[in-house]
Amino acid sequence: MIINTGGRTDTVQYYTDWLLRRFAEGYVLVRNPRFPEKVTRYELDPSVVDCVVFCSKNYAPILPRLGEITGRFNTYCFYTITAYGRDMEPGVPDVDASIETLIELERIVGRERIVWRYDPVLLSERYTTEAHRCTFDDMARRLTPHVSRCVFSFVEPYRKLDRNMPELLPLMEEERTYMAELLGGIARERGLRLQACATREDYSAYGIERAGCVTLEALGAANGVTFRRLAHHGMREGCACMEMRDIGAYNSCPNGCRYCYANADARGAARAFRDQHDPESPLMLGHIMPGDVVTQATQRSYLAARPRATLRIAAAGQEHLEL
Repeated sequence: MIINTGGRTDTVQYYTDWLLRRFAEGYVLVRNPRFPEKVTRYELDPSVVDCVVFCSKNYAPILPRLGEITGRFNTYCFYTITAYGRDMEPGVPDVDASIETLIELERIVGRERIVWRYDPVLLSERYTTEAHRCTFDDMARRLTPHVSRCVFSFVEPYRKLDRNMPELLPLMEEERTYMAELLGGIARERGLRLQACATREDYSAYGIERAGCVTLEALGAANGVTFRRLAHHGMREGCACMEMRDIGAYNSCPNGCRYCYANADARGAARAFRDQHDPESPLMLGHIMPGDVVTQATQRSYLAARPRATLRIAAAGQEHLEL
């Protein structure tokens, strides 16, 4: 199976101590977002975790100790660096600092295990198509030698964006096509492999690939391992990624990005981090409470080069590996 550490919150930036402790102790508990009393336990063991996927806007906090995970597990790193300033991303380092950190990350994990996310692409009176052209071209020039590819997506029209970003301009099909052509042209000039994420449109005419961000082929090539041929069902509509299990929690990221889908509101997320997070708890937020039901996850290895391992509960209630 594949563990995702950063789909619901920026775990690497704000929860580094907790994350490293979970891998050191070998398991993590995850509360169900829809049914909070249901908790799932995942074993963080290389026999059943084929790859650990990171996604962050700031890897600086974990770099000194990242080897505690990369030394034991296959890994894959998404680094989000956008055109936006603190008016849009209050808790995110500036572009120059982010690029410096990415280069340091490359020294640790290698170029093939890093993907730059220019995501999401949105338009406003400040962040115009010309602003994107200038910023993306400068970033592509500086980042292409250090990343395996770049992935971008267009902002999704979530209802809460009407409240959080009233200045957001609609991205109609014409604007999306123009932006795809613009980014694709820059990527081609810079020698950067570019891919669109979670979109039905085909932008291959502009040199943009249409595939999942997290595929077994990509993970295998980056880590020098071979996976079995399995269907990629995707994580949401339009997604072509391999299924992953996220160990984070929604409404817990203090970055305060105004376009964020994972936070109900920035202030509430900051309070949750401040008041509910205990680095020693197996849960990212809070602790196990009376009435919680903890269930052991079934975890299967996707690797082809070793016997398929499955972690499950035996009839007597004892967990064991089935080979």
